[in-house]
Amino acid sequence: MRLLIQINENSAEPLYHQIETQLRSLIISGQIEEGTLLPSIREFAGNLKCSVITVRRVYQDLENEGLLRTRQGTGTFVAGVGDQAREQYKRDAVIEALRMAVDKGLAVQFNEDEMKELFMEVIREKYDAKGGR
Repeated sequence: MRLLIQINENSAEPLYHQIETQLRSLIISGQIEEGTLLPSIREFAGNLKCSVITVRRVYQDLENEGLLRTRQGTGTFVAGVGDQAREQYKRDAVIEALRMAVDKGLAVQFNEDEMKELFMEVIREKYDAKGGR
């Protein structure tokens, strides 16, 4: 299985965090279904051109969160994520992203009204691009 993970080598965000965030999103959104066998750590690291240690850390973190399960000798699988847990994960992911956006706005000295205006502009832009509201 080939996972669609995009790595930005120019990002200040650590590599493992980029991979972990994207893999978590794929699982939570249901794009990778429960029971799906993920690539081996070595295979995934090869595909991403990163170290085995990086992928091992991602798999361990997501297993600790309950999103993955590893069976000795068989591999790593996507765990069952219940609807309530899926909604909570989705909500938490959006809240984290919004907090980061607000932090960035504060860092460049945007006031609350400017942030709200930009937020609504981005929402309109994204939803219009998707063809609906």
